[in-house]
Amino acid sequence: MELRSDKIKKGLERTPNRALLYATGISKRSLKKPFIGIASSFSDVVPGHINMRDMERFTERGVEAGGGCPFTFEVPAICDGIAMGHSGMKYSLPSRELIADSIESVVNAHCFDGLVLLTNCDKITPGMLMAAARINIPAIVITSGPMLSGRYQGKRLSLVRDTFEAVGRFKKGEIGEEELSSLEIEACPGVGSCQGMYTANTTACLTEALGMSLPGTGSALAISSKKKRLAYNTGVRSVQLVREKVLPRDIMKKEAFENAIRVDMALGGSTNTVLHLLAIAAEAKVKLPLTLFDKIGRETPHIVSLRPGGENFMEDLEWAGGIPAVLNVMRPLLSDTLTVSGKSILKIAEEAPTWDNEVIRSLENPYEREGGIAVLFGSLAPEGAVVKQSAVQENMKRFEGKARIFNNEEDAMRAILGNEIKGGDVIVIRYEGPKGGPGMREMLSPTSAVVGMGLSESVALITDGRFSGGTRGPCIGHICPEAAMGGPIALLKDGDPIIIDIPKRRLDVDIPSAELEKRREKWNAPPLVIKDGYLARYSHLVGPSSQGAILKIR
Repeated sequence: MELRSDKIKKGLERTPNRALLYATGISKRSLKKPFIGIASSFSDVVPGHINMRDMERFTERGVEAGGGCPFTFEVPAICDGIAMGHSGMKYSLPSRELIADSIESVVNAHCFDGLVLLTNCDKITPGMLMAAARINIPAIVITSGPMLSGRYQGKRLSLVRDTFEAVGRFKKGEIGEEELSSLEIEACPGVGSCQGMYTANTTACLTEALGMSLPGTGSALAISSKKKRLAYNTGVRSVQLVREKVLPRDIMKKEAFENAIRVDMALGGSTNTVLHLLAIAAEAKVKLPLTLFDKIGRETPHIVSLRPGGENFMEDLEWAGGIPAVLNVMRPLLSDTLTVSGKSILKIAEEAPTWDNEVIRSLENPYEREGGIAVLFGSLAPEGAVVKQSAVQENMKRFEGKARIFNNEEDAMRAILGNEIKGGDVIVIRYEGPKGGPGMREMLSPTSAVVGMGLSESVALITDGRFSGGTRGPCIGHICPEAAMGGPIALLKDGDPIIIDIPKRRLDVDIPSAELEKRREKWNAPPLVIKDGYLARYSHLVGPSSQGAILKIR
């Protein structure tokens, strides 16, 4: 059959091209096969990616077995947990665009026929899906899997609750140095993405629901042989997709995104998925309004409750049947769409058993009647804000308090750990949006400190930045327009009354609009925080969070 890679390997004029291909060690026989690029995000510094050398091997075996010729290349990977709480987090969200651009560049320069995307953690998976949608050649995703829970004194541990929140507990005097030291050693026992329904695992699960990875991929554990078999089968299937001419945009249609959002709501997933699904949809030429997330959220019960909001772990979801079992329960709510497996999403759902009806509840017996994420609007968020309502205590879903203003995360963290925050405060962290940060840092350190110090039922936090999937409590992010663009959050002063009403989807400041306008007349845009390098370019080009914080061409 005619191949895209023929551009670099057929004809007299391609003699030098073939010479360079032979220099890689491939044979004349391999030259006739479909060229499959394996975009790997292996890294020694990211726990969720340290098993990828093995994953590459099994994927390559699968490509060869399927009749293709594999070529592995690397893309950047950042560990959000290691980057958290300091200036390194400014690079996390922007790295999503670097990943998409890197894959586009390598794939198009070398005319690959198909693509395997080997990924796992927070920004890498959406960056790869953006690339797949943009390039639109046959592509399939294999995520390398979640981490097992840790253990300490008979209790299961997870990264966020047992290290980030432990900082506040230690500061409060609840735990001593010995326990703190034990927790930091035992919380993350080895390879894999962090153990709860945080951003990495949410995006892995949604990739499966979107139809871009094989059934069972999202929750299969990083340490398991099952994951290696999935990598092998992914390699085989990548060649079949080339032969069948199945393209990412054939799969990632509007109905598939709606299914993914619905599964997100059922799982109580990370608020970051709102940014990422909007960005992937934009590359797939699918219109996905922010309001659709809230509409679907109101219609979709929350049937899986993992950490941070619940007590279960990713390993529990895996042993309960994984995403196929979730799809089975959700069949009445889903559209039938194409997947990379060749089976439709409803066929996968129909064939999937559910092994634990407490981990994956029925639609009639959910943890909550509404989905995990809510979108708020109001005088403080005219273009929207996002909250993980499944991780908010019922008594805090309506909250009124006085603003405590901080123009960066570090100042807020010092105040929290310095016992300067009191019950009834609304911590406002601004100038942390996509442009203002730049990079829209996650606020996991301050939100975890609030929880650890026992303030989560008397203090709220709002920001134009964003949150880790591990954040819990009344924490509202993605406030748009952001402060750097003159949004209402930039006009707040200490003591302003803030009203949060999640059931009514409202976020307001209770002062007259005339007063806000007076303040606006005196407001000046702040100087650029970073003036050189990638972040300066990113700040210049990035769009609002309500549209996925994607880079604008013009």
